[in-house]
Amino acid sequence: MLNPTTIEAPLPKGVTDFLPEKAGKIGYIEAKIRRVFELWGFRRIIPPLLEFQDVMALGLGEELKEKTFRFDDRHTGRLLAIPPDITPQVARMVATRMQGYPLPHRLCYNGRVLRHAELQSGRSREIFQAGVELIGLDSPEADAEMIAMAVEVLQGLGFDDFKVDIGQLEFFRGIMAAAGLSATAGRRLQQAISKKDASAVRELLDAEPLDDRSKEALAALPRLFGGRDVLDAAARVATNDRSLRALDNISQVLDILDIHGVTEHLTIDLGEIRGLDYHTGLTFEGFVAGLGEAVCGGGRYDTLTANYGMSAPATGFAFNILSLLDALERRPDVQASTNRDFLLFNLKEDRREALEIAQALRSKGFSTARDIIRRGFQDSLAYARRMNILRMLVLGGDDCAADEVFIVRVADGKGLKIKKSDLFRTELVLDFDQESTK
Repeated sequence: MLNPTTIEAPLPKGVTDFLPEKAGKIGYIEAKIRRVFELWGFRRIIPPLLEFQDVMALGLGEELKEKTFRFDDRHTGRLLAIPPDITPQVARMVATRMQGYPLPHRLCYNGRVLRHAELQSGRSREIFQAGVELIGLDSPEADAEMIAMAVEVLQGLGFDDFKVDIGQLEFFRGIMAAAGLSATAGRRLQQAISKKDASAVRELLDAEPLDDRSKEALAALPRLFGGRDVLDAAARVATNDRSLRALDNISQVLDILDIHGVTEHLTIDLGEIRGLDYHTGLTFEGFVAGLGEAVCGGGRYDTLTANYGMSAPATGFAFNILSLLDALERRPDVQASTNRDFLLFNLKEDRREALEIAQALRSKGFSTARDIIRRGFQDSLAYARRMNILRMLVLGGDDCAADEVFIVRVADGKGLKIKKSDLFRTELVLDFDQESTK
């Protein structure tokens, strides 16, 4: 049995306790995302934390299967899985539980998944996701809607310097099919292209008996990155019908995104082929300045729901909340999300008035806690400062008349005596916060 006094690392590697300050910031980010999803007409669903492994595996590619946590169910004897991704769960729910609903489905979710990770990589095994799935539409407008929502969320969180990279897996797959590469060579080539390693791509192509046109098209993939002119360059090197249809799809999506007014944030990356196994067409990832990993990603997956018995086109994407937190944590608005409004410090023997005032403040939208512990003013002030409480409200001080209270700004200890009737005027409280300290 563990001795509590000797525990140094009480959590498994790759998971974290989130204490109130950080948890408050996560909640702030999640609320901002959820509001955008709701404004676009998406309805929340809550998938389960556990699935039967054999059912879950129907929607997972080999990469995600390898990262899935599995264990025995003592009740049924079947293998259970903790989902490594929520999208296959949504596909299962739609195919098996929502067949009586009219299409399209606009669904959103917020949850955590677990994935095995190399411990030496330092990566978290726990991923906080907030995402949407639009199921039942095979339309460039549906793809554009996902990207426009991602941009709107990033703007709403206060990011200025960000980009959304758009790829098209069908463009790459069309070139590969036309070239006739073996599966093994194709996998090696895909890895090199994903790393934008042009020299490795060229070395692999030199070792394959391909025609010059196929080699030219494949060698160009790491360089097909930039603005809309990339589509013209891609059309010159890839002439197979499958790839050309993929380019036309991107062009249509970009036309719609022009209407949404988000074109300045977009780049095209036809060498981006790292979508999950279930992706079938247009994919995208969002990046913010100063962070080396994507904060969101997704794309089209037209064959996933068929694995659960219902064929339907679909697209979707998800935000990585912890990546957003890394990028946003020190922003003033995110810091402010951990603040609380009032701590009530009652000098009277009777608690009735303090409780009534606290209730009235909450009804006006102010978060209000009462300092139930009997302690000195300075100790309560120090507590409020440590708990990120903005103001102390003192009741019953010698300097206050029966109809007065004293507000203390926790940051600097400056105070203001006001009438109780003025306490509930929001503008007065906010004006007091903004007064310059002397």
